Amino acid sequence: MKILITTLNSKFIHTSLSIRYLKSFVKDDFPDIEIEEYTINQNMDYIVGNIFKKRLDVVAFSCYIWNIESVLYISKALKLVNPNLKIILGGPEVSFDGDELIKNNPFIDFVIYGEGEETFKELLLKLKNQENSFNTVKGLMFKYGDEVHINESRLLIQNLDIIPSPFDDVINDFKDKIVYFESSRGCPFNCRFCLSSTIKGVRFFSIERVKRDLKKLIDAKVRQVKFVDRTFNAKKEYALEIMKFIMAQNVKNINFHFEVTAHLLDDDVLNFLEHVPEGLFQFEIGVQSTNPETLKAIDRITNTEKLMDVVKRIKSHNNIHQHLDLIAGLPYEDINSFKNSFNDIYSLRPEKLQLGFLKLLKGSELRNKKELYGYKFIDRPPYEVLENSYVSYEEMIKLKTIEDLVEKYANELYFENSINYIIRNFFHKPFDFFESFAEYWEKKGLASISHSRVGLYKTLLEFYNSNINNHIELFKDILRFDFIYNTKSPTIPDFMKGLSEDIPKAKKHDFLKNQANLVKYLPELLDMPAKKIINEVYMEKFNYDILEFIEKNYNLDSVTIMDIYILFAYDYDRKVFERCKYFNITEEFLQEE
Repeated sequence: MKILITTLNSKFIHTSLSIRYLKSFVKDDFPDIEIEEYTINQNMDYIVGNIFKKRLDVVAFSCYIWNIESVLYISKALKLVNPNLKIILGGPEVSFDGDELIKNNPFIDFVIYGEGEETFKELLLKLKNQENSFNTVKGLMFKYGDEVHINESRLLIQNLDIIPSPFDDVINDFKDKIVYFESSRGCPFNCRFCLSSTIKGVRFFSIERVKRDLKKLIDAKVRQVKFVDRTFNAKKEYALEIMKFIMAQNVKNINFHFEVTAHLLDDDVLNFLEHVPEGLFQFEIGVQSTNPETLKAIDRITNTEKLMDVVKRIKSHNNIHQHLDLIAGLPYEDINSFKNSFNDIYSLRPEKLQLGFLKLLKGSELRNKKELYGYKFIDRPPYEVLENSYVSYEEMIKLKTIEDLVEKYANELYFENSINYIIRNFFHKPFDFFESFAEYWEKKGLASISHSRVGLYKTLLEFYNSNINNHIELFKDILRFDFIYNTKSPTIPDFMKGLSEDIPKAKKHDFLKNQANLVKYLPELLDMPAKKIINEVYMEKFNYDILEFIEKNYNLDSVTIMDIYILFAYDYDRKVFERCKYFNITEEFLQEE
């Protein structure tokens, strides 16, 4: 019996954990079972043809909101050209209405709901032995004549270690990819928008198993290990041991991503995190809202004040990327409440502020109570809310534009000083700036065109000139500083130059030929000739003491008009949180004059 387990990932760089679990669980009985990964960006007819040519007896799809419509198209086409093919669907997107799915899509033979490993194995054994008594397989829905049978649900696997490692046979597939990993299943919380709330309790793999699998991925040189544990730090000592193990491996060029609950991070953990190598860990922290009434409505147990203190403390060490999440469309969160939540979290300056929009997932409690909060949404993936009793569709559209601008201008940090300066001096709160910028963006029709990074700098300057029109030369200095800091060997666009003058190339070479300058600023490049060093650095003249201005938090009362020269050094001893190093070399330049 030829069997394929497959899915469509959202991107090529991603890997599917679920299909590897299924393969590892059944491979003793079905050693020739195949797995194959496609993406939603590939041509669907190509995928149909590729699967068809395998001459399969059974194909099983792992289904999510991002791929379910593609999966149904592919499945229908496969059934038309191979009526004897058995098609199995499983995953979160089919676990809550599988019976309706089968009724409306007669080409589907089976739907596995809930945790799938044991159900999948029993089903395959039935098919292999040509048994038709599928009603004994727990966790299964199937078509029998014109009826859809929903079998008894299956108990969750308590000893997760009985699932063989999903990383044994295909480790070479993972180099430079994002690999999903779990050390636990379930969540201690009961957030009403999340499917994890439908499963009670948390189960853990043994710490020895986790360490073995992590070592395999480290040796495979993956790009990122993304833990899918809903609350990685649900058990403090367990989480600490995993993080300490990772640190002990002296890992290079691999990042480990964890979803953590910030208010559970106590002093012991925070003291440990202070010493984590820069860039090794990345934390995603689900804030969702800072409105107490909203948090109560979604059963989100958190201590917002403690959360904010923890985020500030972690940020102070400049070694761990923090991604903080907000969700628009939650109960009792009107536009003013959302502004407050946004301003609270933006003020923490996380490396990434992820502004999401509520999706009423199948099986979630908020979906079941949609009438209570006046939710309006299209009942097809991704089930995103259009409006509710608190936020209108028009306001949601505005928030969509703001989300786009936050992603373009705040999260990439290419505009950090420029944005901070604008907000600090000309807007009461961060949201006010993004709201004003969003109105300008829409008015100019900028949402419908693509933007280069240089184009984004130009648009920000045009917005500044149109809406603020004050201290323009100072702002050009700040904008140019950001551009050079983030761009190796930059060609400065004319719109950004202002009153600045280019430094003669001969003067730059003279500076780099001076051994005393290299010893002071670039000791790592002492053995490199000046004609090569010039490709690793950049020197620029500014009209204001831009470094002092930044250091004094963009206080306009403290800005000094004066010529200063700054040396930007790229690609040597650069850390994860630094795009480059920079030095005030005005004294050396003035001495040479």
